[in-house]
Amino acid sequence: MARRTKIYEGNAKILYEGPEPGTIVQYFKDDTAVMGAGKQAVIEGKGVLNNRLSEFFMTGLNNIGVPTHFIKRLNMREQLVRQAEIIPLEIVVRNYAAGSFSKRLGIDEGMQLPRPIVEYHYKNNDLGDPLVTEEHIAAFGWAGQQDMEDILSLSLRVNDFMSGVMMAVGIRLLDFKIEVGRVYDGDFQRLIIADEISPDSCRLWDMETGQKLDKDVFRRDPGSLADAYTEVARRLGVMPKTSTPMMKPTLIN
Repeated sequence: MARRTKIYEGNAKILYEGPEPGTIVQYFKDDTAVMGAGKQAVIEGKGVLNNRLSEFFMTGLNNIGVPTHFIKRLNMREQLVRQAEIIPLEIVVRNYAAGSFSKRLGIDEGMQLPRPIVEYHYKNNDLGDPLVTEEHIAAFGWAGQQDMEDILSLSLRVNDFMSGVMMAVGIRLLDFKIEVGRVYDGDFQRLIIADEISPDSCRLWDMETGQKLDKDVFRRDPGSLADAYTEVARRLGVMPKTSTPMMKPTLIN
């Protein structure tokens, strides 16, 4: 499709004006970066994999009644999504201790938490997406009480779906990050899952070996990020199970 006006460019995606009012074309880049660490690279084929994996998860959520911005995939790197007013929060759902959570609380990585813990981070790269409380969110007007109740409900439903899908293919979902946006139908407002769901935004470990299959592969240099993402795609059926990891993935149409 013809390229349209660029709206925004981030580390992993570019957003373009969509073909119809209220739509956006989301383009997945190969660029990879670790916030605050000054670590950047181009991982060939990563954008293709994340496009297909995000399509897989968003379609699954839509099918079980969890509303998302996803409309359809356009090609190997682009998808058409519904435009939404993004709430300036990153919602993190944690099932196991890992990453910054382990460092903050002194808990060993991999320890299962008594229940899923939902955290909120103010979406601001310059500030390092700081952890905030519901008091901050209410005081600054980022979301109202009903919004917060809906965000919590959506987050836990996504967690149930994602945990089950991953467990079925031998992957432990330690945690994940989502973003939520507002859409309007006349005077009626509702919240939907936006942005993406991919190994860039999840922490995934092999259930038997503990092998990392997410962006921590790049953060900590334990192996090939392309191989890790390819393995996730293969287990989920997005790639043929008999294929070998490749820098230029061959995906199922």
